[in-house]
Amino acid sequence: MADQVAEISACHCDLCRGWTGAAQWGFEAPAPGVTVTGDVKTYRATSFSERAFCPNCGTHLWLRDDDGPYEFVPGLFEELRAVPLEREVYADRAFACVRLAGEHRRVTRDAYERDHPHVNTEVCDDQV
Repeated sequence: MADQVAEISACHCDLCRGWTGAAQWGFEAPAPGVTVTGDVKTYRATSFSERAFCPNCGTHLWLRDDDGPYEFVPGLFEELRAVPLEREVYADRAFACVRLAGEHRRVTRDAYERDHPHVNTEVCDDQV
């Protein structure tokens, strides 16, 4: 599988930080190549995306924009341990304790939001 993963990225947007506690890690898999088995729960994370988790253990599985590729959590796949980080989005929004070292691409919030759907508000503001 490692030879099929184009890139692993990290995201520091409000939604991803809220879901993971700091940064969301992911890699894309085209939807036609994905077969989902077992018990999975999904919820609408935004008006244009869903997130999925295992209802038995709570493990995060993927996030997916409507009709887009799956973005799986690389920690689910031991064989991806050697795949390097290629891209960090919302890099200017990272917590000080989650500054990522290395020579990967760093994309700012403004640069990312020019070309991609996004959420303009803080996540779950009314719940904390």
